Amino acid sequence: MSAQEMVNVTSTGSAGSSRGAGGARGGGGKTGSTGSVRNDRDAGGGAVSLKNYVSDTVVMTGRVLKHTLRSVDTIITVIAMPVAMLLAMVYLFGGAMKLGAANYVNYAVPGILLICIGSGIAYTAFRLNSDVTQGIFERFHSMPIAKSSILGGHVVTSVVFNAVSVIVVLLVGLLVGFRPHTTLACALLACVILLVFTIAMTWIAVTSGLLAKSPEASGIFSYLLLGLMFVSSGFAPTDSMPAGLRAFAANQPMSPVINSVRSLLVDGKVTGAVWIALAWCVAIWVVFQAVALWAYRRRLH
Repeated sequence: MSAQEMVNVTSTGSAGSSRGAGGARGGGGKTGSTGSVRNDRDAGGGAVSLKNYVSDTVVMTGRVLKHTLRSVDTIITVIAMPVAMLLAMVYLFGGAMKLGAANYVNYAVPGILLICIGSGIAYTAFRLNSDVTQGIFERFHSMPIAKSSILGGHVVTSVVFNAVSVIVVLLVGLLVGFRPHTTLACALLACVILLVFTIAMTWIAVTSGLLAKSPEASGIFSYLLLGLMFVSSGFAPTDSMPAGLRAFAANQPMSPVINSVRSLLVDGKVTGAVWIALAWCVAIWVVFQAVALWAYRRRLH
């Protein structure tokens, strides 16, 4: 049975449940056969070939993407809400900023992009925790697939879906007056920063999804991230803030990411914020991937 067929069987509601229950009650010969194949594919995390890992991750990514595209709530929250916020920032608050309404579009778009990503990764945690709490993980663990592909599917889906939502927000931004003045090299570097930021935030979501007790609780971390995005240089210069708040806003990780994307897309300049932003993103990525893998191993054993 291919990985795609096994995922289809697992996703089939009650029929899949009865088969899983039947397998648990079944004879030892059948279970032993499955177990030997599984050990060959993923014994100790080192027996899985690159081809098997890639094919299984593609299947798992397709499964999560299908669930995402079927969720109207996800699409509204991840795409429609950041677009609505962009329009509100430009037409309701833009004129009140000292930067002026026209310039404020360029100033606000980088912050909106991060909010777009922050909203998207919350659903990664929700979907992952749903798999954990509803028993889907146990079914996948009993199959002869690369166990690392189970997390890989959620991570890749998060990156793909957030990339699409960022593109949509940028297109709407262009329609309402966003005018980037950049070079190809700076634009590509801005894309790299947003990509690394998305992966880093996704691993935070994966960690929360594995550790939370319920799908609803798994998304609480996103409110903290969104709070950091608002208390940053995303929508107002940090110089205009009170001294204590200014020091916090200028030195927390969101401000360097926003400043670097703004300088690369709006001014076409590589500033010191670029390297600070990359350092923050890589550090968050490494730390939370390690924590997520630790939590995942606990689930496996």
